[in-house]
Amino acid sequence: MSLLELYQNKFSHVYVEKEILDHEKTRKILDKINNKNIILIDDYKEVFNRPKQNFLIQKLSQKLILARKKDDFLYKGSELCENFGYRNFFYASNILNCIYDCEYCYLKGLYNSSNIVIFVNIEDFLNSMDIESKDKQIYVALSYDSDILAFEGLTGFCKDYIEYAKYNKNILFEIRTKSSNFNLVFDLEIPDNVIFAWTLLPEEVISLYENKTPSLDLRLKDIKMAQSKGLEVRLSIEPLIKIKNFEHVYKNFIKKIFSELDKELIRDVNVGAFRVSKEHMKRIRKLNPYSKVFSYSFEDKKGYVSYKDEDYMREFVIDEIKKYIDKEKIY
Repeated sequence: MSLLELYQNKFSHVYVEKEILDHEKTRKILDKINNKNIILIDDYKEVFNRPKQNFLIQKLSQKLILARKKDDFLYKGSELCENFGYRNFFYASNILNCIYDCEYCYLKGLYNSSNIVIFVNIEDFLNSMDIESKDKQIYVALSYDSDILAFEGLTGFCKDYIEYAKYNKNILFEIRTKSSNFNLVFDLEIPDNVIFAWTLLPEEVISLYENKTPSLDLRLKDIKMAQSKGLEVRLSIEPLIKIKNFEHVYKNFIKKIFSELDKELIRDVNVGAFRVSKEHMKRIRKLNPYSKVFSYSFEDKKGYVSYKDEDYMREFVIDEIKKYIDKEKIY
């Protein structure tokens, strides 16, 4: 099934704010979906924020909501996320929620709804970035509350940001993804201030807990495609998820990565354990109390919850990575 067919089959209903019905991005998205069940609304929050929604049931048949974001186009990055040494760290959310269904995802319990919201007014995001970066360099994560490359065939947001980055060198964009959609931007000239980062975990973890995501082999194929253009890529090995025979699984996983990829075109690697706030962990567990992801021992560590042996897990993986690349490239 093609990406276009996936979108056409997935969204049985599309809610559209009246004020952006004639927006260029809206028209392009609706043309691609070719969906007749369009419902006009005044504000996306009428649908997205209504009470007594069931996140898990909605995930089985997600609806699409097209809206205009009115403020807060840039947010300060979370302290729980790696900023790679950049003091001015922000994130932007053109899309809320994801087409993937990873059991450990922090989006579970973050919103009342699992429906997809796309804010079509990218011009306002870019204007905000113009202002924020006027007199300083900023680092902006673009795939914080979704996976924008997974939606590229529908939105074209990655292309928009890539073209913008050519003219604003004070911005460093990171496009992080689990998708295998790099072919959709392969033909573009991608400037040095756009970093493509792939989230990678062992296939044993992907097959158990990363529902609807591309396999490890497909992601590695995508990375090799990017490297064939001479791009330096970022590898994100997070969140580390406990699994039976952890050391054996992750050792073979690291070996596979570095046997297939060009080490000279790996910009850096970040390694992070699973960690969320204590209150958010309660919400995630309530949604899916039988998930094996949360069957291991966790503990509260200065405001966030993680595995009791988080430090050991991280150091084990880092030691394996150091067999292949310089430690200065590992975050």
